[in-house]
Amino acid sequence: MNDKELRVRLVERLADSGHLRTMPWREAVSAVPRHEFLRGGFFQQVDGSTPTAWAPVMPDDPRWLEGCYEDASLVTQIAGTIVPGDIRGEIMRAPTSSSTMPGLVVRMLEDLEVDDGHRVLEIGTGTGYSTALMCHRLGDDMVTSVEVDESVSTRARIALGQCGFTPNLIVGDGLAGYKDGAPYDRVIATCGLLTVPGELIEQTRPGGTILVTLCGWLYASELARLTVHEDGTASGRFLGGQISFMLARPQLPPPLGLLPDLDEGDEHPALIGADVINDWNTRFVAQLAAPGAQHVSLNRDDRTEHLFLDVDSGAWAVLWGKGGQWTARQGGPSRIWDAIEARVSRWRAAGAPPVERFQIVVNADRPSITWPGG
Repeated sequence: MNDKELRVRLVERLADSGHLRTMPWREAVSAVPRHEFLRGGFFQQVDGSTPTAWAPVMPDDPRWLEGCYEDASLVTQIAGTIVPGDIRGEIMRAPTSSSTMPGLVVRMLEDLEVDDGHRVLEIGTGTGYSTALMCHRLGDDMVTSVEVDESVSTRARIALGQCGFTPNLIVGDGLAGYKDGAPYDRVIATCGLLTVPGELIEQTRPGGTILVTLCGWLYASELARLTVHEDGTASGRFLGGQISFMLARPQLPPPLGLLPDLDEGDEHPALIGADVINDWNTRFVAQLAAPGAQHVSLNRDDRTEHLFLDVDSGAWAVLWGKGGQWTARQGGPSRIWDAIEARVSRWRAAGAPPVERFQIVVNADRPSITWPGG
């Protein structure tokens, strides 16, 4: 199949899935060639590799063109600098940039609820594909996109130019927005955020919309749509769907460093086991109680232990289970697992409402997230 036929197939697939819902965005996906934004190739996960290995797929590979039009996220950069053309063979490092799956891209653009004449600020240009869709829908002059990585931004600028688009592309920290283009009617972030920076709220007109994925270091995240108010706050709700993005680079968790002495601390039976984080919604609630905690599994004393560590505060909790019973040991200036147990118990007592019923208020950079009865 050629790229036009693949685009038609992609449009049909996204419409059938319910992600592509309105004609203006359907026309944009039909018109914008995604493969032009992947001319540098992409990385494909090597089946069965442990730890995960990645192999490049370049334009001369028969798999490349069809791969560009799959409804899948495609890794385009690894370890902060490495692109597919740099590798012969495989690499075992963490992805740092990608082309988001088209279904998620168009779902978010639909959820952004833009209208003709709206000025949009995009946080995270990436390959430039979503930027191009917005340019097609709104016009180049109405789109500003900020990318922290200069090399990524340069590749996006070239691809956008090849497709005839010239939006305002900025290299910088997207968390600071771009005040010279403000006020914006809509702000959209294509990376995970721990909170909504005050700068983004300030640069959005009252009544405008901010669409972001709120995340944490336990890596449960949800898409939130917020309305900005005259008093400088923003409020709204989660839209559901368990959406995941790479965290914004300035908000990545700190290295774990030297672990605390896990044989010290207060030991007691746990009311809730560490296995609760296997459930997405429960992990999201747990993350609200311990926003600075990271989780790692350790094999010690012939058992698997689950460590929750807040590097900045030094608080930690380690849990292990046996025969359906869980034990917790905690140390540091606060009790991480006590806080998680309390928050999860309150949520369950309220009937474990879905995240779509949670209420979000952002004031002075801090999101307050509650639920009915909680």
